[in-house]
Amino acid sequence: MSTYFAKVSWRREGDFLKGQYSRLHAIAFDGGIEVPGSASRHNVPAPYAVEAAVDPEELFVASLSTCHMLWFLDYAKRAGIVVEAYEDAAEGVMAKDADGKVAITVVTLRPAVTLADPGLAGELATLHHKAHDACFIANSVKSEVRVEPV
Repeated sequence: MSTYFAKVSWRREGDFLKGQYSRLHAIAFDGGIEVPGSASRHNVPAPYAVEAAVDPEELFVASLSTCHMLWFLDYAKRAGIVVEAYEDAAEGVMAKDADGKVAITVVTLRPAVTLADPGLAGELATLHHKAHDACFIANSVKSEVRVEPV
């Protein structure tokens, strides 16, 4: 079993009770990495949401995309398939779920993979299937996660 940590820090700037306060915060991870975070500009208007920072919805989509990629690369390595490049234009859709709650209901991963040997492209679907099945994050969420290789 493993445990993971993220430290979120925020300080009030603005009129809190009127809702006129900054949503900018810091997200610190182990190893010293710190990322600026904010509410989504889709949910909170500027200047209270900061577009130059990542929002929770983006982090959610990125988490699924990154987890899939890391498992894909591992399975490719195990199969002796050399991956030269991997790029994913992942997208999450927020909508009402079956219970009428607003949620990210679908995340679509669109990985574009470049192989050292293009003749092995027929193995990509199997590798994506294994990666999706193994992804800890995909196994942890109720959103539909689609993998549509490019």
